[in-house]
Amino acid sequence: MKIQELADKMGLTIHTIRFYEKEGLLDERHVRRESNNYRNYSEEAVQRLKLVKKFQSIGCSLAELKEALQDHESNAHTNQQIIDWIRSKKREIERKKEEYDQMLNTLNWMLEYRTLLMTNPQQAQEMMKSWQAGSSV
Repeated sequence: MKIQELADKMGLTIHTIRFYEKEGLLDERHVRRESNNYRNYSEEAVQRLKLVKKFQSIGCSLAELKEALQDHESNAHTNQQIIDWIRSKKREIERKKEEYDQMLNTLNWMLEYRTLLMTNPQQAQEMMKSWQAGSSV
């Protein structure tokens, strides 16, 4: 299939697919050059890009992605090493989740405060005093 067809099928841009190819995430198993120098992508390219998207969805960096794909093909790591990596990734995501939860709490506080300023300025003042005293957010 041509690059545009692959891009449409995967919900990616042509630029992204070319970048992945340049970075070695797609190789000769996934893309071949025709006599007119056009790229022709195999069905394996679709499967590979699905795997890439899956790893990206868990927050993998490009370096982690490359290592994971290499290991997927060569089985260079033991099952225990992979389990340790998964646990580490889980902890990383849990830390980020805690940070996002804290951000959401702050935004909710700000929203409530600003809404109160319009509807009940006295209560908004009390809320601010409480926050400044350290008992909220």
